[in-house]
Formats: sequence, C-alpha cells, structure tokens
Amino acid sequence: MADIHSNHEGSSSEKNATPFYTAAEDDMGETLVVSENVDDLKRRLSGRQIQMMAIGGSVGTALFVSIGWGLIEGGPGSLLIGFIIYCFCLGTVNNCMAEMSIFMPVSGGFVRLGSKWVDESFGFMLGWNFFLYEAVSIPFEISAINLVLTFWRDDIPVAAVCAGCIAIYALINIFSVKYYGETEFWLSTGKVLLIGIVFCFTFITMVGGNPEHDAYGFRYWKTPGAFAEYVTTGSLGRSEGFLAGLWEAAFVVTGPEYVAMVAGEASFPRKTLKTAYNSLYWRFGFFFLGSAIAVGIVIPYNDITINCILTGAPYGGIGDCPSVNGASGSAAASPYVIAMQNLGIGVLPHLTNALLITSMFSAGNSFVYCSSRTLYALALDGHAPKFLRKCTKNGIPIYCFCVVMIFPFLSFLQIRSGTATVITWLANLTQASQVIDYLCMCVIYLFFYRGMKAQGFDRNTLPYKGWAQPFCGWFRMCAMTFTVTCYGYTTFLPGGWWDVGTFFSYYTMVFFVLVAYFGWKIVKRTKTVKASELDLVWERPVIDAYEATYVDTSVGFRETLKGWVGSKKTKHED
Repeated sequence: MADIHSNHEGSSSEKNATPFYTAAEDDMGETLVVSENVDDLKRRLSGRQIQMMAIGGSVGTALFVSIGWGLIEGGPGSLLIGFIIYCFCLGTVNNCMAEMSIFMPVSGGFVRLGSKWVDESFGFMLGWNFFLYEAVSIPFEISAINLVLTFWRDDIPVAAVCAGCIAIYALINIFSVKYYGETEFWLSTGKVLLIGIVFCFTFITMVGGNPEHDAYGFRYWKTPGAFAEYVTTGSLGRSEGFLAGLWEAAFVVTGPEYVAMVAGEASFPRKTLKTAYNSLYWRFGFFFLGSAIAVGIVIPYNDITINCILTGAPYGGIGDCPSVNGASGSAAASPYVIAMQNLGIGVLPHLTNALLITSMFSAGNSFVYCSSRTLYALALDGHAPKFLRKCTKNGIPIYCFCVVMIFPFLSFLQIRSGTATVITWLANLTQASQVIDYLCMCVIYLFFYRGMKAQGFDRNTLPYKGWAQPFCGWFRMCAMTFTVTCYGYTTFLPGGWWDVGTFFSYYTMVFFVLVAYFGWKIVKRTKTVKASELDLVWERPVIDAYEATYVDTSVGFRETLKGWVGSKKTKHED
C-alpha cells in the first residue's frame, strides 16, 4: 500500500488557505487522494480558535443579563445552589459528548450521531429542534443588544441596529469558516476580559474599594437574605425560589453542543476537540459558578432597579418604578451595571456595557454558524431538501446560510413590540429546546455505549474515554427529563393554567419534538438501531487518513503573543 504524505503547493498563504493531501502512486500508477471530509465542509478551524471558542463561544446575554431573573426569583443562595447542581449535570453531558465526538468528529456533530446510532426519526427530531433553537436565538441576541443600548439613550433607531447586525453576521459567515473562527477568537477574548472585569469589580468593591468606602461583603446574603420567596410565601415559596434558580441555570449554562458542532471543520479534530472539551470543565466552575456568586454579592434580590427593569414592578409588586435613565423599564438590565450605578461608579458601567454588546453580538454570530451547519447536517441525512447540501469552494453551505439569515429579521418585531417582551418570549421558547438537546445527547451516548459493548469494542482504545460510564449518561438523562418536564410547572398552579401564552412558551418545543419524532417514524417507518448493527466505522477511515497526513501550520495563541512582543522589540531596537 502506498505511503500517504502531505502535498502542499503554492505560496505560504495558499498553504494556510487551501491545504490538501495526496498519497504516493499506487501499484496501478494512480494517485490516491486523502479528503478532509466525506462532505464538502473544509477543516479550517485551528486549535487556537476552537480553544477560545470553547471557553467563551456560548457566553452571551444569559450570563450577563438574564442571570438577573434567577437572582430576583430565587435569591443568591438558591441561584448558587442551582448553578452548582446544573454545572455538575452539564459536566456529565460533556463527559458523554466528548467521548463520542472525539471518536467520530463528523459534520453536524450530535445531530448526525443521533441519526446514525439511534434512529433516523431521532436524528430528524433532534436536528430540527436544535436548528430552531439556534436560529431563533439570533434575533434574541439582537433584541438584547437594543435593550442594552438604551443605557446611553432611548432614541437609537431599533431598525438600524437590527440591519447593522444582520449585515455584519452575513459578512463574517459567507466567505470562509476561518474568518468566522478568527472573529470568534477575538470576540471570545473580549468575553473573558469582561468576566475578569466584573469579577475584579465584585471583589474590590465588596472589601471597601468603592466611592462609598463600604466593605459590604456578603451583606445581601443576610439582608434581605440568601433565599427569596417566589410564587408563594414561607418555606414553599423559598423552595420554589430554588427551582427558579435551577431553571435559570438551565438557560445560562451551555457548552458541549457548540464544541460538537465544529467537529466537521476542526483541523486535526481528535486533538483540538479533546483540548476544547477538557476546557469546558473549568469553564463551568470558573465562569458560571463565579458569576452566580458575584451577582449575589453585588446586588440584593429586592433591588428596585433590577426588578423594575426585568418585571416592570418593584419587588413584591408594591409601589411604583422610578424613572431609569429617563424611562421606566429600560436601560441596561445587567446586574453588574446596576450595582456599579448604585455605588456611584461613573466610567466602569460604560465600559462594561460596551463589552456586553460585543459579547451579545458574538453569541448571535455563533448561532448563525451553528444553525447553518445544523441545517446542512439535516440535508446530508436526507432530513432537509437536497439542494441545501450545496457548498461554495471555501466550504460554506451557501443555501443553508441563506435560509438561516431569514431568522435575524424577526428582530424587527421590536419596532412594534416591547423589547423586554420579545426577550422573555424567546428565552422561554428556546430554553426547552436546549434542555431537550442535552437529554438527547445522553440517549445517543447510551446507544453508543451499548453498541460498543455488544460488539466487543474496548473503550480503553478510544482517543478519549469518559469517566463513570454509563452511569453519567443515565443520571443526566433522568435529570434532564425532570428539568424539561417541570420547569414550566408554574403554569399549572392556580391561575397559571389560564395563561395560555405562557404555557405554550414553556412547552411548545416539547410538543414539537414528539410530533417530529413520531411523525417521521410513522411516515418513513424507521427502525431503532440494534446494538450489534451500530456502525462504529462510518467516516473513521477518512478522518484517520486525514489526521495521518495532517501538517500543523497554524500558530497558537502563545506564539501569536510572542510574535507581537518580538516585533515590537525589533521595532524599538531599530
């Protein structure tokens, strides 16, 4: 058999832009070609880009703004406990997803794994559920940007902001995935900087480093208290407050799905994905748990400003809301910005809000990418029209991209509807989809584990072996079933059932996935994959050949910094 080797031609820039791989001539004198993918996507995302995208890629509105809902409904104690529980649960999902995705880094990630390893109808349901979640989240982030912009003034044209975001999203995503990767690398760096700023703000001010020289510490954990009453009063109300904190964590804490979606475009995937998945564990602990602690320190759950902005009324519904930056119910809804204003800090709120906008923009950009790749995965599996498989020479699924770019135009609904109403509706709608995705990931893993066991596959030979399996998969599947079933329980309380709009905002996607699964199964008469027939080969030969010939020409983040420092030193010496 011929020895496979890399073959690069052209200039240095061409090497980075269009790498391809060939083999020496075989016995018949023909040249063997090693493809990057079975499909038409290009592996152009470097380890440096994917690593930073894993750290900050999914951080957006939820971590900096929506987390305030968990605080006012549950209090700092409930919020922190809810985040601890959910971060642990999502760590088990990451454990499952990492083992599968690193073993089989195919385009479409877990969406196509569901079709191949569970059931065609399962993949159909999962793919469309995830696509709608990602696509609808694009206008959600744009509407959040408009909300934060009211911090400076209320007369900024909403339509202009929406149009500007849509145009920039298109420019970033239409040419090549490497441009998306580089943009997200720097935007994610900005997110990490923002998190560092708010954490430093929290620590410095709580020990007395503020204009009032007030070392308030954990004062708000004592007054008004660590656990808020929600829906009802007394112990039951505090228990319901804890559930509110847990449900908020279910919306804020994310990660494994975004790493899985870049698998088909990751250079040297088994190495880069392994590093990315491992980084998610400490991100859960540092970013999300740190944020839950910080928010509970800097602002009380009964703060009149945050309650008026998020709910339109003071805590408990008693009294009127004061004018906030000239308008009741507007201005920046971030708990951190409100805390800075409460302490009389002048400049930092402006810097924080500016970075908040870039963070939200980045999240929307990630949703554009993921939704287009999800639609492409559906087309590959025959779950969407075949014409959507069309890709440009740079590996962009162009028709999928065009379909996805219809959804950002929903953000123009803000022109007639209140921004807060749009955000709340979209957040409730997409929350169920997100939880369903995680539940499905665990189901896929259990099928994957069962198939390996039935076929005598030694898990010790895997490029990444998850811990405590299959117990992690079973635990998380049960936990997610509980979450998606109960998180809208308030609609079933006395008086809650009659709010039909709220009920469907919680459970629309639950009904959708049931109809999608059973509808496709009945129409196509699909069958569940047997353990003995589960395909553990699939695209592995192509991926193995690609990695065997891969030559890493990318520059890491440390090397980039060294290059900057070196060039500056040289310029100074000259």
